[in-house]
Amino acid sequence: MSQIVEIKVPDIGNYTGVDVIDVAVKVGDSIAVDDTLITLETDKATMDVPADHAGVVKEVLVKVGDKVSEGNVIVKVEATDAASAAAPATEAPVTPAIATTNTSAQSVAVKVPDIGNFSNVDVIEVDIKVGDEVVVDQTLVTLETDKATMDVPSTVAGKVTAVHVKIGDKVSEGSALIEVAAASASTAANTSATPAQNEVAEIKKQVAATPSAENNDLRAEIKSQVPQAFGSSDIDEKGFAKAHASPSVRKLARELGVDLARVTGSGRKGRITPVDLRSFVKSVMQKVEQGGAGASLGGGLDLLPWPKVDFSKFGEIEVKELSRIKKISGQNLARNWVMIPHVTLHEDADMTDLEVFRKQLNKEWERAGIKVSPLAFIILACVKALQEFPEFNSSLDGDNLILKKYIHIGFAADTPNGLVVPVIKNAGQKGLKEITQELADMSKRAREGKLKPQEMQGASFTISSLGGIGGTGFTPIINAPEVAILGVCKSQVKPSWNGKEFEPRLQCPLSLSFDHRVIDGAAGMRFLVFISQLLADFRRVSL
Repeated sequence: MSQIVEIKVPDIGNYTGVDVIDVAVKVGDSIAVDDTLITLETDKATMDVPADHAGVVKEVLVKVGDKVSEGNVIVKVEATDAASAAAPATEAPVTPAIATTNTSAQSVAVKVPDIGNFSNVDVIEVDIKVGDEVVVDQTLVTLETDKATMDVPSTVAGKVTAVHVKIGDKVSEGSALIEVAAASASTAANTSATPAQNEVAEIKKQVAATPSAENNDLRAEIKSQVPQAFGSSDIDEKGFAKAHASPSVRKLARELGVDLARVTGSGRKGRITPVDLRSFVKSVMQKVEQGGAGASLGGGLDLLPWPKVDFSKFGEIEVKELSRIKKISGQNLARNWVMIPHVTLHEDADMTDLEVFRKQLNKEWERAGIKVSPLAFIILACVKALQEFPEFNSSLDGDNLILKKYIHIGFAADTPNGLVVPVIKNAGQKGLKEITQELADMSKRAREGKLKPQEMQGASFTISSLGGIGGTGFTPIINAPEVAILGVCKSQVKPSWNGKEFEPRLQCPLSLSFDHRVIDGAAGMRFLVFISQLLADFRRVSL
């Protein structure tokens, strides 16, 4: 007998009054467990709320624009899984996932379940490969419609023997996803734990087995209190709530004591996947193995712990949380500064003639609404320089230097939430007008927080411009795995000797930081002077 079940907003951290930005279901829809019902958005992240029951939607109690909190009812469903859940143990299994007549393994196809009226849905993530062991409810692939994403879980446990889909494929209900060598009743008994419990058990096993002859006391502490292996003993609840992750990933993170605010998501829109969580745990355990507690704080450098000071003893204070962007970029900057031997060179570029040309172009393009900034010219100059000095358009990979045939220019953009780096792809194939338009568009969307993750990836060289603020020079930190970065400060009129007299010239301070393992000082200065000469006489760009 069917029954009406209320599906509510799950644990979403300490947030209340969260905006509903998308409702993916309507009355009459058939839904499966883990189908996305609604999408919520905080001030920093979005999260999909999945169904925890299968059935037919009888009532939708929220709409786009509503605000919800944990425990609010989203939909009422005529549940179709209640009858099967209550079925006598003597009945035959509903699904063919597990045989009950013997203990041998059999190959079972896991297919796309009922996904509503959608067909030819894009596969945007594949979370498993041949040889992986999967458990019931473990995410296999992620699908995307024009309105929502949905994870497709496994209905069987066993070893993956074939994967029939890849990223970019289109699938519909009934399409085969994988083949699993599913064991029988004995395996069913062993896989009765939830995916989160299996993940926890496996990771705890790895933690307990961490070899570290010099850190026996530390390892014993990790065995007894797993969460302490992952940094702070206290979870930053605000950061945890803002993290873009599904309820199952949040549950696993809490069981492990992992602060999701410290985990970088690789999924769509920065979503944190189980793979990201495992990678984070693995990286922390490697640090423990390399050098104990000091390593977890200093990346194996055996640094002293950061000083803990009660500043309120000295006067009034205000505690302000770092934005998620600053947390992530801060970790990257610290790593890059410690790991890369930086050298920084400085040079002034005479922009006098270029500034006259820029103002002329702005008048000509005014009716088209195009306004050229000095940065557009600097990007083109860097493209020419990278073509002339290809080692600056490379990445270090162990003892090998990866020389890139493409030129993607990243530019640091200052936003209310922190620094982001949009990337102009294939800049060498674009003219000044196209680069100007792309600069304006990406800068605007960066300030609004609307850049897509793929628009901030793949840079081969970065420019950090403070030209709109001031300064006479600085030391930009290289954006690994790149090998160089150009810093730009505000142009100033300075006296310049022309051989007979001093004359006022508009000088733009340039600062080039480079990886000294790849580039020596002489090559760095040649590169910087080359850019300076191009900006002084922009006709050279066409040579």
